[in-house]
Amino acid sequence: MADPQHLFLHGSISKALLKLGIPIILINILQSAYQLTDAFWVGRLGAEQVAAVSVSMPVTFLVIAIGSGLAMAGAILSAQYMGAGQQDKVNHVAAQTMLMVTLTASMLGLTGYVLSPYFLTLLGVEEQVFGDALKFMHVSFIGVVFVFIYAMFQALMRGIGQTKVPLYIVSGTVLLNFVLDPLLIFGFGDFSGFGVMGAALATLITQSLAAVIGVWVFLRGRHGIQLKLSSFKPDWQYMKQAFFLGAPGSVELSARAFGLIIMSFLVASFGTHTIASYGVGSNILQMVMIPAMGLSMAVSTLVGQNMGAGNPQRAAQITRLASLWGLLGLTSVGVIAYLFAEYLVAFFIPDDESVIAGGAEFIRAMCLTWGGIGVQLCVVAAFRASGNMLNAMVVSLLSQCVIQFPAAYILSKHTSLGPQGIWYSFAITNLLVAIITYLWFAAGRWQRTQLTKEDKDIAKVTQETLIEEGNH
Repeated sequence: MADPQHLFLHGSISKALLKLGIPIILINILQSAYQLTDAFWVGRLGAEQVAAVSVSMPVTFLVIAIGSGLAMAGAILSAQYMGAGQQDKVNHVAAQTMLMVTLTASMLGLTGYVLSPYFLTLLGVEEQVFGDALKFMHVSFIGVVFVFIYAMFQALMRGIGQTKVPLYIVSGTVLLNFVLDPLLIFGFGDFSGFGVMGAALATLITQSLAAVIGVWVFLRGRHGIQLKLSSFKPDWQYMKQAFFLGAPGSVELSARAFGLIIMSFLVASFGTHTIASYGVGSNILQMVMIPAMGLSMAVSTLVGQNMGAGNPQRAAQITRLASLWGLLGLTSVGVIAYLFAEYLVAFFIPDDESVIAGGAEFIRAMCLTWGGIGVQLCVVAAFRASGNMLNAMVVSLLSQCVIQFPAAYILSKHTSLGPQGIWYSFAITNLLVAIITYLWFAAGRWQRTQLTKEDKDIAKVTQETLIEEGNH
């Protein structure tokens, strides 16, 4: 059986991308089934309930994003240490990152729970949507710690090139969620169900189960990472390194999440049906991005390991090929979405013609530029994996604050386009950010970073010292 590390570091780039990318894409498809299952059943409750979920998700994502930089730092370091052949460092990074993520998630989840009603009031959510949105957010924030732990488990496993175990875990929990969703939303027999909150409860149950299984896998140590209880003793030096590496990642993800909240303000100003159209269109956008996200995660692992092994030229070749695949693949998906836009929206909200029309307009306005998202995701993944988190942060700030929101505001409020102006801002952003990001990548400065170099130098000095002492 071929050594996967040899394939990742020396073999065919296409084969390496496929070997990593296909399982990751399957995992992402299954994980998106959480949202799709929720959206499918909540859509049967009505437009107001869809709006409640739509307005809650960006706020929840913002709180998760603030702490995700630490998780991102752990995944990057584990990939580079694996490429450098330092298994003890991989184990240490995994334990310390899990510790930090658990503590961070607990604090952020509690903060988000307490501030939920203030978030919704600030967003100007309509009275008929407020109650359901608050219940959904409260349950979501309780589950943040489990979402963090399992996301970290997946990121660490992906960093060392192990994708099968997360695939098995997600498969089981998605099937469980599929059963729990309609039961907890609509009830069964004498049990009346929880409505919108039932969707969040089903996800909480399944995500907590996945997190517990993930920690158990690490403690058993049979899949590339071995953790012991003693491994969780805080290492402040590592935490300092992870903080400075991860801080730009937190800003990057927070900027994206904050951009979604600002867009929600704008969308909410056009009423509940526009919010519902935006929510359904966003769900479809997330669904069609799954292949590109899987490809970019494969890029992250391969670039991280090759940078750790001291091979930046191969890392660049990986990124170029993946960007081309992302451009062609998502453009093809966009053409299909353009042709079948109404049918896609009607799958989620079958009985509301105005939402179907609005959602279809949203999809058609942006779908032909989806290839740009594929390019951007692959290049940003390479920036992150090489340790250039600042580059990824700048791309995010440029995308959200400089291009998308200003374009959405001007086109929707100062032209005759109305809500369609928001939809067109997605297309403008996809194209401009893809061009800017790829030109930055092509300049090549990102290749000069190597996070594991200091450790290699220390190891070399130590080895030379021991040899010298042995000679005396």
